[in-house]
Amino acid sequence: MQKIILASNSQTRAMLLQKAGILFEQKSASFDEESLNILNPSHFVYHATKGKMNSFLSQYSGDLPVLCADTVVTSKGKLLRKAKDKEDARKILQTQSGSVVSIITCMILKSKTRELIDLSSTDYIFKEFDKDKLEEYLNTDEWQGKAGACMVEGFCKDYILEVRGYESTAMGLCIEKLLPYV
Repeated sequence: MQKIILASNSQTRAMLLQKAGILFEQKSASFDEESLNILNPSHFVYHATKGKMNSFLSQYSGDLPVLCADTVVTSKGKLLRKAKDKEDARKILQTQSGSVVSIITCMILKSKTRELIDLSSTDYIFKEFDKDKLEEYLNTDEWQGKAGACMVEGFCKDYILEVRGYESTAMGLCIEKLLPYV
């Protein structure tokens, strides 16, 4: 198994690679997602991931194979990005409460000989969030930097009624689809 570069600061993505036994080195890939004016969640996440890959390759041109990823959350027809502050996180999470929530992850694995592009979605059906527990979660700041302020492995876990898809997709990297290529 060849060592890959995870072009992401995400500790969750790093944990997923570690658990899967994938050797990796973590480097950051900076890309201004705010520069994208795309409302379609699948298009947005693809272009954000492609932007991260292009940015990384321009900064570290010889470092391959490299893995970039991005994740978005959508519910009730809304693209739910990373919350700007606690009030924004509250509104985003209230949109998800008692709803179907789709978490979409795009990943690109690029080597010298091939490129894997995957767009995966996992749907969660959530029961209504307890208002007091929601406030406790918002006070922890664990929602910061998370797409849709959502942590299916954390706060949201107790509210899941049904899951359709891979949990790893919702955590930011579809390991099940990545494994055959690393």
